[in-house]
Amino acid sequence: MKQAFDVVHAMRPGMLQLQSLPPLSLYVHLPWCIQKCPYCDFNSHEWRDTSQGMPEARYIDALIADLETSLPLVWGRPVHSVFIGGGTPSLFTPASIDRLISAIRARLPLEAEAEITLEANPGTFEKDRFKAFRAAGVTRLSIGVQSFNDAHLKALGRVHNRDQAMAAIEEAQSAFETFNLDLMYALPGQTLLELKQDVETALSFNSPHISIYHLTIEPNTLFAKHPPVLPEDDDAYAMMDLITEMTGQRGLERYEVSAYAKPGHRCWHNLNYWQFGDYLGIGAGAHSKLSFAHRIARQVRFREPQLYMAQALKGEPATLHEEVSREDLPFEYMLNALRLKEGFSLNDFMARTGLAMTAIQKGLAQAEAKGLIERNMALVRPTERGFDFLSDLQELFLAEPRKEA
Repeated sequence: MKQAFDVVHAMRPGMLQLQSLPPLSLYVHLPWCIQKCPYCDFNSHEWRDTSQGMPEARYIDALIADLETSLPLVWGRPVHSVFIGGGTPSLFTPASIDRLISAIRARLPLEAEAEITLEANPGTFEKDRFKAFRAAGVTRLSIGVQSFNDAHLKALGRVHNRDQAMAAIEEAQSAFETFNLDLMYALPGQTLLELKQDVETALSFNSPHISIYHLTIEPNTLFAKHPPVLPEDDDAYAMMDLITEMTGQRGLERYEVSAYAKPGHRCWHNLNYWQFGDYLGIGAGAHSKLSFAHRIARQVRFREPQLYMAQALKGEPATLHEEVSREDLPFEYMLNALRLKEGFSLNDFMARTGLAMTAIQKGLAQAEAKGLIERNMALVRPTERGFDFLSDLQELFLAEPRKEA
């Protein structure tokens, strides 16, 4: 068992020299769902005990205890965004979300205009529920629509239908200035025309932000055990081109591989991830990435909800504490930054990793030779080809295997 990564250890001299700390976000994981989707590899758990309901109060108690245990690692640092994800956070009552946000505000110095996002599913709301989340302090709603086609929703294991999705979006429109719609493409049996209809329907609501993800078969999912027939790669590329064209015509800019936004409506929380900012993660299975003057550390919380609650309430919420090695930092940085259409500045790379430019020169040269990036003396950005072959681009920055003596 690894020794706890405490604040005393964090402040000791180390191999890195970070001149300043990056922005800090908070991620809160609420792990329960009505039903586990066959494509989902997130830490989500079906809640089957309908007689007693979810242990909302105890779980919020555990989150607060987790946060208090973690405060010494982020003491005094302003928090720019909060993201409440899952699972299906909208299963929790507005009163519980109100209690959670109030507890966060009482313990962390949230910026005055801090973005507070809540993930919500159309099958878990009733009229005025979204307004109650807004009153509790949520500023941005992210709605997991995935599709407006009932056959595709059924194939994806979603608990809502087209009409419920549209009703949820209308409710969000009346309660939030900024909200996001999550869609998926390259679905089992999906045609280009069906995708076009999905995107047209999403755009008809004038959402200022849309996230559109390629369905991929992840290990340890139902789809991995029973793979559906998905569109061919060429068809999926055509779908991606159509999505970019249609969103662009409606004033949404593709600023990240899967994200499209109108001016002023980019998701700040996700941007902080992609720019290799810091984030404290609390809740079952949550991950953290925290910077200190001489090191960058990661934490992982206990994954199973009941075990997490027991450990968090004892003041021991994390099961893993580790430092990111110098060798792994270039890849970790590129895994995030190269998802952004605008790329990154070389000064930001040095500031966020504490490394010199020499750490990525070889990878940059290879990427440029393959036509995957374009760069000048200050900036690096992926080309269209780099976006299409993002995994290949990111892998160029993997640490080389150490040679055994």
